[in-house]
Amino acid sequence: MDLSHLHAITERIRGEVRKVVVGQNHVVDLLLTSLLAGGHVLLEGVPGTAKTLLTQTFAAGLALKFGRIQFTPDLMPGDVLGTNIYNFQSDTFVLTKGPIFVQVLLADEINRTPPKTQAALLQAMNERVVTIDAKDYPLGEEFLVVATQNPIEQQGTYPLPEAQLDRFLFKIIIAYPSRDEEREIVHRHGHRSAMPKLADFNIAAVATAEDLAFARATVSNIRLSDVLVDYIVDVVRKTREHASIETGASTRAANMLASAARAYAATQGRDFVIPDDVKALAIPLMRHRVVLSPSAEIEGLATDRVLGDILDQTAVPR
Repeated sequence: MDLSHLHAITERIRGEVRKVVVGQNHVVDLLLTSLLAGGHVLLEGVPGTAKTLLTQTFAAGLALKFGRIQFTPDLMPGDVLGTNIYNFQSDTFVLTKGPIFVQVLLADEINRTPPKTQAALLQAMNERVVTIDAKDYPLGEEFLVVATQNPIEQQGTYPLPEAQLDRFLFKIIIAYPSRDEEREIVHRHGHRSAMPKLADFNIAAVATAEDLAFARATVSNIRLSDVLVDYIVDVVRKTREHASIETGASTRAANMLASAARAYAATQGRDFVIPDDVKALAIPLMRHRVVLSPSAEIEGLATDRVLGDILDQTAVPR
């Protein structure tokens, strides 16, 4: 697959999403980037900002098996992974696979389930393997988790631990639409009170697992110059030196930023990375990987603002 073919596929996926979702173009670009970079995504936004609809529409544009888990306080790890059940006829244990055995998994309201169940996703997200009763079951290289969480409702929720957050390539904040976008949403969907049914929009699966494998191979060859490697390293290291940050981003974050920048450049139709690619990805990639200092929190500083200051203060390659 050449770059033009890859770009054509990403444009077709964007086109299918636009049939249902109005706006959110940068979010779609980040979802495409995570898909090509092999990363997972955490979507955070208030109810009614189309987090679930966006994920379902994005998955419908891929010829990949899609599944959804509605996380609740009483959900157990076995409900996610599956369990071995004894078959009296064959005198053996037979695995009943859980809903995690898909290629694109929507983990809806992931912060509503206890840490024990959240941890059931850790191995799957990091290794794309599930271990049940000491036996490993591969999930496939296409396995992608898109999780959602609500930032304003704290009662009955369990904040994701740092180890879980680090498994996500991006934490994407879903903002309210602009007035024009909101008007178009009401015009398009205002005749129904329930969430739109994808079947009504004739969403076509425009990318297969084979397309995805070739696309990822193409992305790995996107050029990242030495000066941009230095730029990525400088940005990440400054998070460890900034007075408002108690815990900065790790070397893993630098590696992920380099990989994501290659994928993002490919979605924009380029075979090389530019500084603007790094700038576009740095905040969603690191906002969940840094911890503000107590003094910064007392002052009411936002993580995004601190990271934005770091980007402004870091010399951009010419």
